[in-house]
Amino acid sequence: MTADDSFGRLDDDDFPAYTMGRAAAMLGTTQSFLRAIGEARLITPLRSPGGHRRYSRYQLRVAARARELVDRGTPIEAACRIVVLEDQLQEAQRVNARHQRAAVATARSRAAA
Repeated sequence: MTADDSFGRLDDDDFPAYTMGRAAAMLGTTQSFLRAIGEARLITPLRSPGGHRRYSRYQLRVAARARELVDRGTPIEAACRIVVLEDQLQEAQRVNARHQRAAVATARSRAAA
């Protein structure tokens, strides 16, 4: 891997750039919280060749949302389920918007013909 390849990954939300300690510090939480949401299968950190957990920016955003819910008193298992459902809803809304745009484009091209 060249330096140019490495710099290209700086903008990659899925690149596992953060160690567990750094991720916990950035989120203001504990490493045990990160392990708990991993056990709940909210996020699955990648492992370094040495077996250490590595987190991506996307995973940190997901973990931050779970932490918000837990801080408000939601049990961790419920918080993880809520975050998964929110993520699924956002994806469904993106797919729906894409289909709506395609339908509008099709209707316009038929009307122009």
